[in-house]
Amino acid sequence: MNKKKIIEKIITDAGGIAKTSEFVSAGLSNFDVASLCNAGYIERIRHGYYQLSEKTSIQEEQLLASLLPESVVCVESALFYYGYSDFTPRQWSIAVPRTFSKTRLKIDFLSAKIYYIQNNLFEIGKTTGNFNGVQLAVYDRERTICDCFKYRTKIDNEMFNKSLNAYIADDKKNLRNLSNYAKEMRVYTKLMNVMEVLLNG
Repeated sequence: MNKKKIIEKIITDAGGIAKTSEFVSAGLSNFDVASLCNAGYIERIRHGYYQLSEKTSIQEEQLLASLLPESVVCVESALFYYGYSDFTPRQWSIAVPRTFSKTRLKIDFLSAKIYYIQNNLFEIGKTTGNFNGVQLAVYDRERTICDCFKYRTKIDNEMFNKSLNAYIADDKKNLRNLSNYAKEMRVYTKLMNVMEVLLNG
């Protein structure tokens, strides 16, 4: 199997994005990788990560899953995912721990709005969801609503109001979790003042 075929198989098997270390494990040298990159057969997405050049339409979801597996889809993107917002986000809203390396967030082909989360709050409400066939970590409904209050100044008024009303109408809502999360995230009073009005109509 020639070098191009080896690289193509590795990238395809990896879901469209592969690491230099995977090429080296298959017997290729760093020079081989650099040569194929210079020849335009593969292209670098970020240091140490490559895709096939003709596959420039690789899913953003796959980029997130491969390059930022520790991140969690949140706020605007999560609201859209749960159907609480009909505004298609122009960029991905993702949460990472405050200690996360900023250099790892510099990714070509991916526009992202980053929320840096305190380590003790990062895991609250974390679950997984199917995003166009790709499994990504996403905050659940209740965490997403709490985030709306925590990041109130960053969210459009119309989106904020529509999202709360959509949550109230959602049969899958869990008010006990909402209350618990709100206490942990210190938005309980603000959240309950609004929620009591909406719930009691």
